[in-house]
Amino acid sequence: MAATDHAIDLAVAAARAASDKKAQEIIALDVSDHLVLTDAFVIASGNNERQVSAIVDSVEEALHKLGNKLIRREGKGDARWVLLDFGDIVVHVQHQEDRAFYALEKLWADCPVIELPEDARGGDGTAEEYELDEFGFPKNL
Repeated sequence: MAATDHAIDLAVAAARAASDKKAQEIIALDVSDHLVLTDAFVIASGNNERQVSAIVDSVEEALHKLGNKLIRREGKGDARWVLLDFGDIVVHVQHQEDRAFYALEKLWADCPVIELPEDARGGDGTAEEYELDEFGFPKNL
């Protein structure tokens, strides 16, 4: 059984919201054949805890606007690995180091990838180059 159209639409919306906050390596997986609790996982990573939190807030807001209620949130305090459970989809937002360590994509490698539109795929996994101000902080964040 494949993920429902509704779950795929939610996954795309969540991925776009994450991409809007410069999330890296965004993927969506159809886990419906392996889990009865959800149809899809969206996995995204951020460069630091602050960015992870911003991505999480963006995803929550975007799915709330579409009328979807957050069932459970885990890990927001530490902002290293935040899990957002919306029922039909589960969104994992991880710090890059944690994502490399836990390698969810490898754990769920036998699940089909949900094709995301270009504007929902995030970066290419490398940090953007930023011009720094006189205090050493990025100017264009």
